[in-house]
Amino acid sequence: MSKIYSLDSNALIEPWNKYYSIQLCPEYWEILDRLGKEGRIFCTEEVKREIEKVDDGLKSWLSKRPHLVKSISNEVQQKLREILVSFPNIISVGADRSMADPWVIAHAFVTNATVVSKEYAVPERQKDSRIKIPDVCRHFGVPCINDLQFVNEVGIKFSARLG
Repeated sequence: MSKIYSLDSNALIEPWNKYYSIQLCPEYWEILDRLGKEGRIFCTEEVKREIEKVDDGLKSWLSKRPHLVKSISNEVQQKLREILVSFPNIISVGADRSMADPWVIAHAFVTNATVVSKEYAVPERQKDSRIKIPDVCRHFGVPCINDLQFVNEVGIKFSARLG
């Protein structure tokens, strides 16, 4: 069976607004749609909420693709509690921190998925400050890759042409 991927907010927002914009790479978004229909990628309800905070076109794109959004199960809620007990600093109410991060990891753990995130692990000397998705994934044995690794693993190929 093919690998499954749990997408963090930044693995959708940053490509949409920068290097894989819908104007430059519409095929990329068609591929994500297809992978979602095949059950190979998903995002969480919390990721969807984060995307809905800004109306940059991605909100509309995602709202037309409910097959990309995974519902919360009891297993996911249990894993979320375990994550928050071990890493309470992964979220910070009122701060500019992602509330979706522990959900992305909990869903990945329960579904045996790989997390796709733009975040990088925090160097050991800074561990007291900010916990990142790759740090928590490593602790729980959840694979975590960045979006460029995802593109490579899935086998997405780009071609360029003059407009």
